[in-house]
Amino acid sequence: MSKVTTVGIDLAKNTFVLFGLGPKGHSGWKRKVRRKQLLEQLVRLEPCTVALEACGSSHYWARQIRALGHQVELLPPQHVKGYLRGQKNDYNDAQAIAEASEHGRIRPVPIKEVEQQDDQMLHKLRQGVSKDRVRISNQLRGLLAEYGVIMPQGIAALRRELPLALEDADNGLSERARQLLHRQYQRFLEVEQELAWYDQQVKQRSRQDETCRRLQAIPGVGEVVASLLKGWMGDGRQFRRGRDAGAALGLIPRQNSTGGKDVLLGISKRGDPYVRAQLVHGARAVVARADGKMDRLSRWIQRLKAERGFNKATVALANKLVRIAWVIIARGEHYQPSEQRLAV
Repeated sequence: MSKVTTVGIDLAKNTFVLFGLGPKGHSGWKRKVRRKQLLEQLVRLEPCTVALEACGSSHYWARQIRALGHQVELLPPQHVKGYLRGQKNDYNDAQAIAEASEHGRIRPVPIKEVEQQDDQMLHKLRQGVSKDRVRISNQLRGLLAEYGVIMPQGIAALRRELPLALEDADNGLSERARQLLHRQYQRFLEVEQELAWYDQQVKQRSRQDETCRRLQAIPGVGEVVASLLKGWMGDGRQFRRGRDAGAALGLIPRQNSTGGKDVLLGISKRGDPYVRAQLVHGARAVVARADGKMDRLSRWIQRLKAERGFNKATVALANKLVRIAWVIIARGEHYQPSEQRLAV
């Protein structure tokens, strides 16, 4: 096998394509291997750079390949797309990945360790259970409305009012409808118990993790948001400064500028939408309670609310909170409200 300096791998479920580049970017070789043959193929190579797209199973393979002594880079797929030449196939995809790595202008995605993936799995499963609860509650409320029984909005109201509606003999519900609604309500209660278990796991994890405890000192950051930020950001070293973290999470304006004329639109909404949404929810709670307070952060929020409105002030605060979180995670500092280290 000829000397290679960079190997691009197009990942799949069972079949992988490798494209090797030699010194000075000259094309080396290409291979198609089965899943069980991938590590056997790479162990024969001298230590080099192995590039993969950041996609499903990529963090697992990155850890396995790194253990062989290679330098591994995970590249964002949307940026690799620009290096694709010719028609799309596995070989051209692998070549594009290798050339994107050789170019060196794409910031790689940090490789997640097993513990970080465990934390993210916990939040993804919790998010799925939470969606199930909302779906079932909306379904129950809609089915009851078909019989003229109107339930107030909110989970707590449904939990309180639905058993009363099932016991009310004068509301027009048939016996069959009561039986069906009762079964679905029992399922709703089971989902609530499952969600409570996940909430307890998140809180327990946040209490045990020292970084999460420091993050919870930030206004608007509780146990859930702290755990989400820690899982999303990792050690924070992939960002040079806090502003880069805010940009990666999509909390900066989207540009459509040309000819020297700057045009700023709404936020870019890049990155993880669930992390961004939870952070905005936390910021909204802080903005809603800022009136009448005289500390520096509250005065900044009050001025921004008066100039730009509630929603823009909320997003601006969320961006500021991400930048503060980066300082706490990447530099190991503590939040000090007296000094108000808001700009990073």
